[in-house]
Amino acid sequence: MATNIGMMDSAYFVGRNEILSWINSTLHLNLSKVEEACTGAVQCQLMDAVHPGMVPMHKVNFDAKSEYEMIQNYKVLQDVFNKLKITKHIEVNKLIKGRPLDNLEFMQWMKRYCDGFNGGTINNYNALERREGRKGGKEVNKKSAPSQPSAKTSAPAPKHASHNGRRTDTPHTTTNQSVKTARPSSSGGPSTGYEEERAVFEKQITELKLSVDSLEKERDFYFSKLRDIEILCQTPDIENIPVVDFIKRILYSTDEDASVVAEAQAMISEHQQQVKPEENLKGDTQKRKSIINVDVDAAATNISSPRQRLSEASDVHCSESPLVTY
Repeated sequence: MATNIGMMDSAYFVGRNEILSWINSTLHLNLSKVEEACTGAVQCQLMDAVHPGMVPMHKVNFDAKSEYEMIQNYKVLQDVFNKLKITKHIEVNKLIKGRPLDNLEFMQWMKRYCDGFNGGTINNYNALERREGRKGGKEVNKKSAPSQPSAKTSAPAPKHASHNGRRTDTPHTTTNQSVKTARPSSSGGPSTGYEEERAVFEKQITELKLSVDSLEKERDFYFSKLRDIEILCQTPDIENIPVVDFIKRILYSTDEDASVVAEAQAMISEHQQQVKPEENLKGDTQKRKSIINVDVDAAATNISSPRQRLSEASDVHCSESPLVTY
């Protein structure tokens, strides 16, 4: 059983045409695109063909159009996987979008899984009958009905031709050769389309990787800055300052709360208002000191010692005496 298949497995190199022919022949459908199987109903019926009785077909909606209805089909498929202990992850969100590559990969996995039972042959399975009576099953059977008569009418042709002997051998061989030669040409188209889609997705992956690298560098840059601020705030000399405390609270806040910033701004404004009166008081005290110093100097000039007075008086007498002795 192919429950876990690597991306380099040969199952993922099967072309679209082969997948479509396998689905249409097994379930008697007329799918023209692989992404038409995005509803999940096709996958459920394939599991019903491989494991009869395991899929509750009455819960499968073959006329699912909205994403909700498609998700319900995939829930049925997931329940079947759980019962069978299949560890394949179903990417429902991608499949319901109808992307060709995602649906192709999942159907490639489905084919590989179904081929693991009974050599890939499903015997005595009536797909039309199993769909009949289900939601949207009649409409699907009506759409697939025109393809059935053509298959029945084309089948008896070799029987009538076999009576002609040798004449019928050459046309039969030529038709087989034409079919064989037609297959590589038909498979070449989808393979080139698959390669183009793969190149587009690889380009998108590289662009996403580059954007992720740039974002990681920017993240590391700003984280280093914040780490430097944290180390600075843990310095013992400034650790107990209220502003530093608020900075640490902003750094360690887990939610986008502006109350911490508002509290810090209010605290800074209060601190500035307290600093202004102190500066005014310092200015007043300095003015008072200067005034006192001026008054002291004036008083010192007015008050002199007795010696200074005697010396001044002697100077006056000497200057006024008419006798000058040498």
